[in-house]
Amino acid sequence: MEERALFRQVAEHAADFVETLETRPIRADAGVEALTAALGGPLPEEGEAPDEVVAALVEAAEPGLVGVPSGRYFGFVIGGGVPAAVAADMLATVWDQNAGLYVIGPAAAVVEEVCRVWLAELLGLPEHVSAAYVTGCQMAHVTALAAARHQVLADAGWDVAADGLAGAPPIRVIVGAKRHVTVDRALRLLGIGASSLVVVPTDDQGRMEVEALRTALAAGSGPTIVCAQAGEVNTGAFDPLDEIADAVEGTGAWLHVDGAFGLWAAASPKLRHLVRGSERADSWATDCHKWLNVPYDSGVAFCAHPDAHRAAIGVTASYLVHAEDKRERDEVDWTPEFSRRARGFAVYAALRSLGRAGVAELVERCCAHARRFGEELSTAGADVLNDVVLNQVLVRFGDGERTRAVIAAVQEDGTCWLGGTEWNGEHAMRISVSNWRTTDDDVERSLRAILAAAELGPVRA
Repeated sequence: MEERALFRQVAEHAADFVETLETRPIRADAGVEALTAALGGPLPEEGEAPDEVVAALVEAAEPGLVGVPSGRYFGFVIGGGVPAAVAADMLATVWDQNAGLYVIGPAAAVVEEVCRVWLAELLGLPEHVSAAYVTGCQMAHVTALAAARHQVLADAGWDVAADGLAGAPPIRVIVGAKRHVTVDRALRLLGIGASSLVVVPTDDQGRMEVEALRTALAAGSGPTIVCAQAGEVNTGAFDPLDEIADAVEGTGAWLHVDGAFGLWAAASPKLRHLVRGSERADSWATDCHKWLNVPYDSGVAFCAHPDAHRAAIGVTASYLVHAEDKRERDEVDWTPEFSRRARGFAVYAALRSLGRAGVAELVERCCAHARRFGEELSTAGADVLNDVVLNQVLVRFGDGERTRAVIAAVQEDGTCWLGGTEWNGEHAMRISVSNWRTTDDDVERSLRAILAAAELGPVRA
């Protein structure tokens, strides 16, 4: 079969899927046994025609697909893919550029540098920041904290690249009690264990207490990293970043900001006060597949100290053709992968299709939807547990056991999909609004489903 016909076949399947998002249940229709039976079996002895493979894959996988791109998926902080970014991501696959060295794909390298400048401006970061395009916020933390580890040990007279961690001065990492688990795992991957963590208490919204941070900073010395948070994963609350930066200033500590989704508040004139002070950090981690609504996978690490970033990540080998012109960016010097897809194309397309105003409107619209969820559910008698400052709504229906039952009923209904979490020792419903597709009608339909599952009153007219 000709490739053009095959790609048209795939495009038709893709369009069919998108066009069913309004009517299909958000949950998957098939369980693991049915999917294994449809997709599994012995390894084929002979190959099949590409069009037959694609058709069989679509038929077998379709019942196991979750409507994640739908405007009624609220289970995690997951955005959809804006059309231009999805299309560019498809092109990135076809172009098959290895975004490791400039010489392998100049366009892939240049587009990442263009996006670095655009993203730094949009997110209110220093214009000189370096950037690494990674799979998601997990690897963004690993990359940024590798730079932090390099620098704080270098400041203490230790070369971690040459001598490793054995015998190195111990590193203190000061974190909030409500930090995201990806921070801990990033530190673990970098050889910094749980015993190195100094945990600072947080308030009822999950915000780090600054006076406790000051006390922790004063209680020790030596190489220190402070991890702050822009957007707590349950409440959406922001650490007081400006005050944290004041506390860190002059101590020699490295300040890292987990801004997986909350850093995007900087793109909105109405919300950027929430991230005030974040520009004073040393490194940042965020996800483009959250609020920029770029397809998976797409995370970015930023570093205010490019020399430390490159020293921690960069690599050379005799067979590699490194760029000699400083304008030619070898991605392998910044991102901890040799071979990877050209993630920058989808980011570029999203930014061009939305523009500064479009990104701000997307963020603000999602937050308005979240506020409506909170207001309607509270009016109906549910307990809204957080101040809805961003896109997260934390809800409880009586006690944790009843809340679990409500969540299960909503998921089974299929009108929308949302998940649960533990908050202050008891289960709660967690609603995350991050998708460009979400409309007022999506919110109303979802509210009706939630209230019906909870046997509460109707949505206000």
